[in-house]
Amino acid sequence: MDNRLYKSNENKIVDGVCGGLAEYFGIDPTLVRLGWVISCAMGCGGFLAYIIAAIIIPRNPEQEHA
Repeated sequence: MDNRLYKSNENKIVDGVCGGLAEYFGIDPTLVRLGWVISCAMGCGGFLAYIIAAIIIPRNPEQEHA
């Protein structure tokens, strides 16, 4: 089983990072987004982590571009 981390093309609001993480872990994307918002609000570097992930994580080549 080749489970790779990609940005989601189907489940995206900004760049698909949270949607891709949710697909990778098999959870609801809303939970990932909520965790990201809480991380940003607490000053835990959530915004910086999102920017870095948006740059590093590739798009999923198997999903149709939206």
